[in-house]
Order: sequence, then C-alpha cells, then structure tokens
Amino acid sequence: MTYDKQPLSVESQISQLKERGLIIENEIIAAKVLSVISYFRFANYLRPYEADKTNHIFKPGKMFGDVVKLYYFDKSLRGIIFSTIQSVEIALRTSIIQNFSMKYGPFWFMDASLFKNAQIYNECINSIQAELSRTKEDFIQEHFAKYDSPNMPPAWKTLEVISFGTLGKLFSNFKDNTVKKAVARGFNVPQHVYLESWIASLAALRNCCAHHARVWNRVYPIKPQLPKSKLMRSSWIENANIFPNRLYAILCCLLYWANNIASDNSFKTDIVGLLRNNPVVDVAAMGFPHSWEEEPLWRSSAVS
Repeated sequence: MTYDKQPLSVESQISQLKERGLIIENEIIAAKVLSVISYFRFANYLRPYEADKTNHIFKPGKMFGDVVKLYYFDKSLRGIIFSTIQSVEIALRTSIIQNFSMKYGPFWFMDASLFKNAQIYNECINSIQAELSRTKEDFIQEHFAKYDSPNMPPAWKTLEVISFGTLGKLFSNFKDNTVKKAVARGFNVPQHVYLESWIASLAALRNCCAHHARVWNRVYPIKPQLPKSKLMRSSWIENANIFPNRLYAILCCLLYWANNIASDNSFKTDIVGLLRNNPVVDVAAMGFPHSWEEEPLWRSSAVS
C-alpha cells in the first residue's frame, strides 16, 4: 500500500478532531497547543479517549482540555523520573568504578577475558571508543594530551562518559559475580541478578525520558525482576501480583534504589503529589494496583 495522506494545517487538524467527536472548548487555545506539540506526539494521549480506535472516533463528552492535562501530567512525570534516574546512574557508575577497579585495576574494562560474551563485549568496546572520540569533556581531552598508552583512559575517567546502557551491559556481562554482588549489596539489593534487570529496565525508561516519549500507559520491553519482600533489607512492596512490564514496577525499583542512596530524596513525595494533583489520570494504565499507597515502600512518606 502506498501512503498517500497529505499534511494537514493546524486548523484542519482541529476540524478533524471535532468531526471525530472531540469537544474543542477553545479553538484559539487548541491551535496554540497544536502549534507547539506535533499532532502525532499529541495523538498518543488522544487514544485512551477513543471509542473506535480504527477510525479514531472519540467517546461521548471527551474534551480537548483533558487531553492537554494528560500530556502535561506525563511531561511532569518524565521530569521527576529523569531527575531521579540521574542520581541512581551516578551512584551506580561510582560503585562499579570503585569496586571493579580496586579488584582488577584501572583498565579492567579493556580485558576481554573478564567478560562472558565476546560479541556483547566487542559491542561495548566499540561504543566506548566512539564515546571517547566525540566527547568534549576536559578531563578526557587532557588525558589524551598527556598519555598515549593504553589507548583509553582508566575506568574512573572512561566510564564517566559512556551511556547508561553500555554501563549496564559491562556490568551484566562481567564474569566475576562476587564483585557484582558487592555493588548490588551496596544498594541493599539482595543479588546482582536483580540489579542487572533493574539497570536494563531503567535504561529503557531513561531512553523514553531523554527522547520525550510517553511514559504513562506504556508497555515496557524490559521487565525488572521483583524480589520477594522478605529478601529486601529496606521497605519494599508486598503485593507480588503486579505487571512487571508497566511503569509501576520500574518506579518501585527506582524508589527503592533512590532510598538506599539518599533517604531524604524527594522522589516518593513528588510522585505521590503529582498523582494527587491529577486525580483524573488513570493510574491503572501505569500498572498501579489497588491500595498501592498502603505498600511499605510508598506508605512512609505520605503527602498531606
């Protein structure tokens, strides 16, 4: 089939939404919104309001303003998540650099014999070399200006400029489980296998946030492993019947991790406050179970 649809002006986009049954309270405001948010980005938030998802006919009484509120809710949610992932990512880099380097020296990441899968290792090294070649960080440029051997800086410099995804692959692919357990237990995570899955799922969520993609009502491709509550050293969730491929599961891992980095972090307060300020948002679409606020992980920092 050949794609033959033509671009629509903002005015035509509004007319099409009206024809499909969406109530446009103020066309001037709607035009301003659609002039700064592309239609297909905005369409992600229109779909939950559709009765007929093939012909995009809206449910009776649905209003443009509700869709805008949902869009800005998701934007705020991304901001809260992204900020906390940054803190977790920095702490993880620090722990990996310290634990791995103390045991295997400054250039452990260059030793292929320390890794399980040669293909994954080679992909990581290629990614690392690409990052080093394009980074403008002063400490990397100053290193290369002074040293020419080995051909990459030590871990405490190099690992600061690689992506979160590459960092996670290095960690998961490393042979020595003892040093990986030390990293996991530093965050009160009972085993490295749990941490590996958390890193992978957070990397996928981070990519969504970095590319301004929808985080609400998304099925995530990588599911975190969720330990039983009795295995955890800090407050955790007791309800095991949750969807691991929905946002709630990843938020639980992120909150637990953040709490074990800094107990006075604002992540829980920010999430609970955002949800309370947006009561019309369907939290079940994010995998939040009934009575989620009563979970030990979420309960201790109630927002008044």
